[in-house]
Amino acid sequence: MSFRVHPTCFGSVYIPTMNGKALYLRLLRYVRPYTRVFVVSILGTIAAAATEPLIPALIQPLLDGSFVAKDPHSIRVMPLLLVAVFIVRGITSFIGTLTMSWIAHRIVTDLRDALFARLLELPTRYFDDHSAGNLLSRLTYDVSQVMTATTQALVTLIKDGLSVIGLLGWMLYLNWRLSLLVLLITPGIAIIMRLVSQRLRRLSRELQELMGDLTHVIDEALQGHKVIKVFGGQDYERERFRRVNNRVRQFNLKLAAVSEASGPLVQLLTIIALGAVIYFASLQSAADQITVGGFVSLFGAMIMLLAPIKRLTKVNEQLQRGLAAAETIFALLDEPPEPDQGTRTIGRAHGQVRFHQISHRYQEDGIGVLHQLELDVRPGETIALVGPSGSGKTTLMSLLPRFYEPESGDILLDGVPIRELRLVELRANIAYVSQDIVLFNDTIAANIAYGAGFQVAEDDIVRAAESAHAMEFIRDLPQGLHTLIGENGTRLSGGQRQRLAIARALLKDAPILILDEATSALDTQSERKVQQALDTLRRGRTAFIIAHRLSTIESADRIVVLDRGCIVEIGTHNELLALGGLYTNLYQMQINS
Repeated sequence: MSFRVHPTCFGSVYIPTMNGKALYLRLLRYVRPYTRVFVVSILGTIAAAATEPLIPALIQPLLDGSFVAKDPHSIRVMPLLLVAVFIVRGITSFIGTLTMSWIAHRIVTDLRDALFARLLELPTRYFDDHSAGNLLSRLTYDVSQVMTATTQALVTLIKDGLSVIGLLGWMLYLNWRLSLLVLLITPGIAIIMRLVSQRLRRLSRELQELMGDLTHVIDEALQGHKVIKVFGGQDYERERFRRVNNRVRQFNLKLAAVSEASGPLVQLLTIIALGAVIYFASLQSAADQITVGGFVSLFGAMIMLLAPIKRLTKVNEQLQRGLAAAETIFALLDEPPEPDQGTRTIGRAHGQVRFHQISHRYQEDGIGVLHQLELDVRPGETIALVGPSGSGKTTLMSLLPRFYEPESGDILLDGVPIRELRLVELRANIAYVSQDIVLFNDTIAANIAYGAGFQVAEDDIVRAAESAHAMEFIRDLPQGLHTLIGENGTRLSGGQRQRLAIARALLKDAPILILDEATSALDTQSERKVQQALDTLRRGRTAFIIAHRLSTIESADRIVVLDRGCIVEIGTHNELLALGGLYTNLYQMQINS
């Protein structure tokens, strides 16, 4: 049997299109903190653009005064004026471009800061629906496209736009009849630019989605490199990457084709107008209606028009890419953060937890995961949650720190509905140790101190590590607590990583503890040591233990057995065995396996 994975289906979502003007105005709001530098940049760009029409304007008196009239004053002064114009042009252009580039990099920094801050505030459900690759692409590729739109595009629009206006103004001053021939091509250029802009925006949006897919494939290959090697998936991954990479190439080619096609069309219209002007100017020159200097100045202004017009047609691609990227960026920034309307505070909780008529489903039209669940937990009680896979154990525990909001029902902490508590207040009372340990590419000390906001003494870190039986291996490391552990602790064994996570929870010293398969990655020897640490950790705390290995929860105060989102049995280990129900079946299966 063969199958294909479609590489474009990696969690990309529909992003509503926004008006280009509104997008650019919103981007410009990020310029507001740098208004003074922006003003300097605009003034420098305007000054540089003002020198464009000065060049053909100086050509007329240079030719008529120096070569025709043989005026000594013109012969001395005009070359100096030309040099001065080019010096001013170079200085102002440098100032305008450099300051705009500085602003653009600040805007990119601010946007990345805002995007990252928003990612930290988004609800867990958002990350369930979006791939990490697409989100990484927003912070890297999309933001870089915005930088292009806010620097090169903006400088080109201002400088070349004003240059075109200035040159056309000079041409109208010299000979308005001939200059009108140039203005006749304006509607044609406007139509071309409008059609091209629409096409470029659509292609840019699709390219951004593909870049997110490309990042997603790379991220999965890096995260799963061991699985790929063991199962011989190299060829499959190469083909998957090749397909997405090739589509990125195709869309880049389409973008280039659309962008390049507009330039020759606009230049063709301009050359036609230029040819007509030359023809009629020659007739006027023959009739002595225009001087040599005036004709050369007019012709020079028209030739100078070609370069800014060409750049203005090219900048459209950068602008549309930037606006398409701004759409996705602002769509992410506009995502609502996880709800936090709570206003009440309780300080350090006693640990009484009540689940009242809790029902939950992950999708509105999906299958219910929990059904009218009712459970009262006393302060300091250890509750073990067991049941078949998919019975709702992890879901129930995800509701307690409000990773998700229940569809109906209430969870109360010390008699207070947790939705009335501020999130930071609620989560300060909860420590969490999961089977999927998350460690950071930092020192061992920093990873343990993460549980207490880093404001702890090294002696406290050592005590937490001792209690978690982690100092046994930490002392053998080259730099002890200050040893870097690599990405997600890759330089440590599974058991060592697990003990660091337990030390982190110990140091936090929260009154409520959630242990989700906390000993799943340990061998028998390590499990015994960590089990002792867990017993210490649970003492005086309300503990919830999710376990498939039933031998680890025999000492729990109560064992709650879930099946298909409902509580089917509650009791101690001996009581449930005597009952002869689902728990007994699960226990016998593990003994006999």
